Amino acid sequence: MQQGMRTRPNDVATGSHSMLVPSMRWNSTSRIVEVAHGWYVASYEFMNDARSRAEGAQTTGMIRVRGAREHNLKNVDVDIPRDALVVFTGVSGSGKSSLAFGTLYAEAQRRYLESVSPYARRLFHQLSIPEVDSIEGLPPAVALQQQRGSGTTRSSVGSVTTLSNLFRMLYSRAGNYPAGRPMLYAESFSPNRIEGACPKCNGTGRIYEVTEQSMVPDPSLTIRERAIAAWPTAWQGQNLRDILVSLGYDVDTPWKRLPAKERKWILFTDEQPTVPVYAGFTPTETQQALRRKLEPSYMGTFTSAQRYVMKTFSKSQSAMMKQRVAQFMLSSECSLCHGKRLRTDALDVTFAGMDITQMSRLPLKQLATILQPFTTGSSNDFAKHVEKAAAAQRITQDVVSRLEVLIELGLGYLDLERSTPTLSPGELQRLRLATQLHSNLFGVVYVLDERSAGLHPSDTETLLHALAALKKSAIRSSSSNTKWTSSGLPIGLWMSGLQPEHTVVRCSTVDR
Repeated sequence: MQQGMRTRPNDVATGSHSMLVPSMRWNSTSRIVEVAHGWYVASYEFMNDARSRAEGAQTTGMIRVRGAREHNLKNVDVDIPRDALVVFTGVSGSGKSSLAFGTLYAEAQRRYLESVSPYARRLFHQLSIPEVDSIEGLPPAVALQQQRGSGTTRSSVGSVTTLSNLFRMLYSRAGNYPAGRPMLYAESFSPNRIEGACPKCNGTGRIYEVTEQSMVPDPSLTIRERAIAAWPTAWQGQNLRDILVSLGYDVDTPWKRLPAKERKWILFTDEQPTVPVYAGFTPTETQQALRRKLEPSYMGTFTSAQRYVMKTFSKSQSAMMKQRVAQFMLSSECSLCHGKRLRTDALDVTFAGMDITQMSRLPLKQLATILQPFTTGSSNDFAKHVEKAAAAQRITQDVVSRLEVLIELGLGYLDLERSTPTLSPGELQRLRLATQLHSNLFGVVYVLDERSAGLHPSDTETLLHALAALKKSAIRSSSSNTKWTSSGLPIGLWMSGLQPEHTVVRCSTVDR
């Protein structure tokens, strides 16, 4: 790329150079726009002969954006080449994501959702309708945004790549069952379904419990002094202490001096009595108010410490609250499934001498090696079972083809059971990219966010080849990236930059 040049405020685009003019917007000759707060974008390829290029847009294949005003964009008009890898560059806040995701992807999603029923639309996370005058030549779009893994450990590499579904089908249709055992459905091999989850640990592989010692770390404190550390803080904790006062419990005696029966009830009871609460009253005043049947401040319902911890851990949507109560829980391996999360009947089914959990814990690279003989039918495991051999061959061919993409992206060290919260943003993005590489969608615009984020520089080249394969496999599909690191830019890339005021920006193919 040629370096940017500074120019006087009233200079215009002439010859083979593109020069930015402050306070100007795109027009048919200059192709100049102020994007936001003195930042500009210009496209060199579209400046020399704007009119002829506009007339040939339909034949050359362009996405024509007119009057984009999403977020900090200011009436942006831009022609984006299809069938190419296009990158939007610029500093944070210059409008890259607003153009790529807030405008292009949001409009593509809106058009798609117009074709489905109102009921089906509720199942989608819908973006707001973009502020734009018109977008022409926009094909269906797929967005792969920069984000971390989900907050649940039940989401894994296998679920993100859909490989887990294929393995469940493989074990269901081609697994080796104990003699006389009927065939299981694929759902029976999923720890996230009631048909397959271990009944003791509910498919987590771990048993979580609480003890008096874990919930009351300092028994020398009184209940008023928050001896029950597992209880919530702030008002809710005060509420539970006031309820105990109404129930007649002593909250001012050190915990270790309370009768064992009382301590057990406070920590472990399943009862939830509702009693009058007199906020701000002393224990003596509370008992007098109860005898006189005075109007209470409110009616409070008691919850034991164990009940509060287990309910918060299993049902709270707040990762912070889950993390807080987890410190009061003791975790151990499930004695029934031995950490494998599945029912015994599912674990009795094997393939290549391993149950599905053992197979899922192998590195992806090793997994591909083990399954390779089954893809050609050369394995002797199904000599007497023609139907199983055919099913195994078809499924393993699909599995291995997906694994090869992941290995090419440098993810061969992962295993299918690796939970997504433990993945880096770069690893998670490459997993999603691998799924798209294998899908071979036709005529699709892929909107990608910081594809090289989280990658070691040595892996950048691998990612560039993967993006090239994505474009090629989609048969002239387009790819738009909002950002790219400076560690390397692919040859043949189209750049559209958002740069400081008075800086010339040229959009052309990158030549190393």
